[in-house]
Formats: sequence, C-alpha cells, structure tokens
Amino acid sequence: MARVKPWGLVLVALCMTSLSSLVNGAGAGAGSIASFVFGDSLVDAGNNNYLQTLSKANIPPNGINFKASGGRPTGRFTNGRTISDIVGEELGVPNYAVPYLAPNSTGKVILYGVNYASGGGGIMNATGSIFVNRLGLDIQIDYFNNTRKQLDGLLGPSEAKDYISNKSIFSITIGSNDFLNNYLLPLLSTGTRISESPDAFVDDMINHLRNQLTRLYQLDARKFVVGNVGPIGCIPYQKTINQLSENQCVGLANKLAMQYNLQLKDLLTELNGKLQGAIFVYANVYDLVMELIANYAKYGFTTASRACCGNGGQFAGIIPCGPTSSLCEDREKHVFWDPYHPSEAANRIIARQLVYGSTKYISPMNLTQLRNL
Repeated sequence: MARVKPWGLVLVALCMTSLSSLVNGAGAGAGSIASFVFGDSLVDAGNNNYLQTLSKANIPPNGINFKASGGRPTGRFTNGRTISDIVGEELGVPNYAVPYLAPNSTGKVILYGVNYASGGGGIMNATGSIFVNRLGLDIQIDYFNNTRKQLDGLLGPSEAKDYISNKSIFSITIGSNDFLNNYLLPLLSTGTRISESPDAFVDDMINHLRNQLTRLYQLDARKFVVGNVGPIGCIPYQKTINQLSENQCVGLANKLAMQYNLQLKDLLTELNGKLQGAIFVYANVYDLVMELIANYAKYGFTTASRACCGNGGQFAGIIPCGPTSSLCEDREKHVFWDPYHPSEAANRIIARQLVYGSTKYISPMNLTQLRNL
C-alpha cells in the first residue's frame, strides 16, 4: 500500500491524435504528443505490481470503478482513474501510458509515453524504505534513460530528439513521501530530525530535485509539469492518528509542505531562466486540494475527512484499503478513497483544473496551452 502520498500532484498521458503515423510510419505525426509520468502513488499505474514491496494496490476493492479493467485492480491507488489518466483523456490520448516495469512496455507502445511512478517513491533515495522496495526519482530517471535509447531505435536519433523535446510532456508528482514516509515518520525518522533541521531537509530536497530535473533536460526533455506537495496534514491517516476533529489538520505537516512549495516555485522560475528552451509549469496542488477540503459540499461531496475504503478510528484512516476494509456506498461523495489518496471523483476536479484552469492553480499556463506550444 502506498502510505501517504496524497498529492504531490499529477499528470499525464497526452494527446496522441496521430499515433497511427507513429506505429505505421517512419516518425511522429503532426499533432501527436506523448506523456512521461514520474512520481509516487498518486500517479503509479502499476509499477509496484512488479516489485517485492509493501506498497501495493493490486488488491480489491482498489480499481472498482476503473472501466478499462472492468473494475479489477491494476495497481492504481484509487477506486478509478488517476489524475494522469484523466488528464490524458481530456487531451485526447487513446491509451494510458504503460507502466515501465510491465512486460508489455517495449516496442511501439512506448510512443504513447511511459509511466515510471512508484508508490512509496520520493525525491530522496532514503524515502519509503519502510516499504522495502519502491522506485525513487533517481531510479525513475535511470529508467527513462533506457526508454530514451529505445526511442532512438524506433524513430532514429534525430526524430527521437525532436519527439522528446517538442512533442512530449514530462510530469513530476512527488514530494509527499519525503515528509510523511521519511522526515516525519514516527520513531524511524527521529535520528534524521535530530541531525537535520526542517529548513535543511527542505533545502536538501530542492537541491536533489534541481539535479534530477536538470538530468531530464540533458536527456532532451523540454516541457515539464511539476506538482507541489498537497495539504498532507489533512488526509484521513493524519487526522486519525493525531485524533483530530473533522475540521482540523496537522499543522507541522502542512507547514513543511508550504515551505517546500515556496522553494519549489522559486526553483522552477530559476530553471525556466537557466535551461534554454525548457518550460517548467508549476501545478499548485496544495491550494486546489485545500479548496476541495474546505468547500467539499460545493463540489457535491458529503465528506472530506473520512476515507471511503479503510478501517480504524473516526475517519477509517489507519488500515489501508483492502478486501476486508469497510467500503462507502457512494464513492462519488468522498474526497478521499483511502487513508492517503483522493477518489476518482476528486481526481476529476483536480485534473480538469490542470488542463483548463487559470494561473491560480497552474502557472504560467495550463496543460492545454502547454500541449499546444
């Protein structure tokens, strides 16, 4: 199960309107675009199914509303589609980006894009060690390097470079685990908190991410969407273990998220000025999710505190979603699917803001505009 990763954010399998020209012809057709997805369990499409890990979602009732699988679990940490899945559909993609570790992730299928995300993964390599195995961002980028070479073979070096640079979007949804399954992890992280201040830990995260994004740039990536960390202090797990009321959130967790988010925004501004030809878009997931939590009734939800699938405590927030979990009757009415992740209903709202929304939530442009550049 992928403890906590709510939002770190989001993205995308994008518009492959002329995939047939890719599959049947020599190169990428006009108007086609691919999605390369990096991150944690918010956007994991099944990579953890192929790892010996404690962070898995390949058991029911996960995926119960995922039409593409007939309601069977796929390894997605929600009841239906992830934010990436929905964004891709909104932008016209006929297929979801294939998980890198899946046996069928070779050949022409990678021309849609590839999903490298892993439940439990983080920016820092130590993040998520409690799960035994997971793919951190460094490893995910190693895997993209392999894909990059495969694209050279499929399209030829010149066209592959153009395809990656001009017709592909790179989404990074990561960071929540670095707090909740690293720096703030009860007992196991005590030594880290003694030896490293919150300021120093956030600085360390930003420095690692700077190097990671620069590495993707050096592999010809140019269009980026990077999600900030959501209000991790407001998820059912945090509310339950801290015995909070419905309208309360854990202050320290949210404070750290906001501190990181400010520095992330500055980092993306820095890279936009420094890396020639690159476009880094900042997805403000924190404010978007806080809007859903604060005004849930306005969006048709009945609760933004209780997990639809889970057990334990006032908000069903301790035991991860599984076959023996309690399950809500109307999954459209819960902001949270399980103790850590949003429902498909919440993902739809988030995704559409990223695709069509204003600079309040995605800046300097939305994903439709980024796709069309």
